[in-house]
Amino acid sequence: MGSGSWGTAFAAMSSDAGERVRLWARRAEVAEEINRQHTNARYLPDTTLPDGLRATDDPTIALSDAEVVVLAVPSVGIEQQLGAWGAHIPVQATLVSLIKGVDVDSLRFGSQLISEALDCDPRRVVVVSGPNLARECAARLPAASVAASPEQWRAERVQSAVMAPYFRVYTNEDKVGVEVAGAVKNVIAIAAGMAHGMGYGDNTKAAVLTRGLAEMTRLGVALGGNALTFSGLAGVGDLAATCTSPQSRNRTVGERLGRGERLSDIIDSMSMVAEGVKSSRALLGLAERAGVDMPITAGVVAVCHAGHDPQELVGLLMSREAKPELYGL
Repeated sequence: MGSGSWGTAFAAMSSDAGERVRLWARRAEVAEEINRQHTNARYLPDTTLPDGLRATDDPTIALSDAEVVVLAVPSVGIEQQLGAWGAHIPVQATLVSLIKGVDVDSLRFGSQLISEALDCDPRRVVVVSGPNLARECAARLPAASVAASPEQWRAERVQSAVMAPYFRVYTNEDKVGVEVAGAVKNVIAIAAGMAHGMGYGDNTKAAVLTRGLAEMTRLGVALGGNALTFSGLAGVGDLAATCTSPQSRNRTVGERLGRGERLSDIIDSMSMVAEGVKSSRALLGLAERAGVDMPITAGVVAVCHAGHDPQELVGLLMSREAKPELYGL
């Protein structure tokens, strides 16, 4: 459900994994392009989609008799989307969240938004996350990810649903940790992008990534996650890809901020959502509520939402009180 870059890539991988896949596109012309030309040029240029992948703009057709329903829509507005077509989801279907964000008002993660909007058992929702840049996955380059659920059989069903020859999926019971990692890495990527945009070197960017991993782990453990999750694909793996790749929307936002562009101009010029901009405030709210120190996240909030200069963030971080490396863990 959702024909953006990641939703389309995930559908293509599931088709390559041998599943019968229907892809819901909000616009009829996108569904027609996928069915006739086997392309989605706006979101995945230069990519040929599997012949067996079928698309529709009718959510009732897409959801009919579905065994697994993959939700690939942004966290902003997902409740409205589910309100429009959620009643057509089969009651026994396993739900998959590809959302890597947090709702600003309620401080809820994607799986929580889904289960509450559908008034269903939270255990029905499996979270998939990892270093999965959509264009590389759609190009069938080798990659790996994590399917997280406390119900092993659901995680294994999702694992098999997208285990293409070039895409390896691992299971993990720690849904909380995987979801925290997926949201926090976007915020840290904005900070890493700012460092690059301001002309700082590899030492600086490595320090941002590493200390960002510490923030991610502190928050995840405080919210009930397993510390080991953050050393895996959903943690350091996704963080490394998102902080270093020019394909990363969040890193791109940070880089342009570091070069002096205004956030409003950056957002207006992008066709896809950079989840870290909105999620940063929600994550900082969660951290404050849990008593967790997240100075890089606080700096991103100050730049994105309070108009601070990125250079101020550098000064504030470098002048912080000296601490042990593993404080708060």
